[in-house]
Amino acid sequence: MNVGMIALIVVGALVALIILLVVIVIGIYNGLVKLRNRYENAFAQIDVQLKRRYDLIPNLVETAKGYMEHERETLEAVISARNLAQSAGQAAAAKPGDRQAMQNLAQAEGQLGGALSRLLMVSESYPDLKANQNMMSLQEELTSTENKVAFARQGYNDSVTRYNTARETFPAVVLAGMMGFHEAELFEIEDAGQREAPQVKF
Repeated sequence: MNVGMIALIVVGALVALIILLVVIVIGIYNGLVKLRNRYENAFAQIDVQLKRRYDLIPNLVETAKGYMEHERETLEAVISARNLAQSAGQAAAAKPGDRQAMQNLAQAEGQLGGALSRLLMVSESYPDLKANQNMMSLQEELTSTENKVAFARQGYNDSVTRYNTARETFPAVVLAGMMGFHEAELFEIEDAGQREAPQVKF
């Protein structure tokens, strides 16, 4: 074998290795893009349900307001918590998976859940309100929405876990940060008392 033939084999092997590395990098990039798009879509499903919930809350408060004249502070706390959660939800929708946005949303949702629970506990003292058809309908819708939020949150967290696992697995872990794929944050409620959906029963 002459030197020219050996050089040609070496160059061919290097070109094949470079092509293989490019194919691997493209595969990693495309896989991470697909997984990121999935968790962003999963968050969009949460966002739809949260918006529905935020729209229901003012109606619930308005219905209760006529019966609960002495509970102004409770009603205002619910509206304030709703507005805070709505703002946090908009920020999280703009950056799904962002650590700070998701933590702010989880905290705001926890506060809203607590305020709603207090409202519903206080409303137990008002028999006419408990019997109000509009109130019962709103509670039913709110319960249904809470279940949908929990289901959508589970789907989002599953998608984020798949993305983070793919991102942290070799060889992706070597390239992910350089390609702009950062760790995504789960949507978890911190306080164990806030993990439960508000009990809506009259």
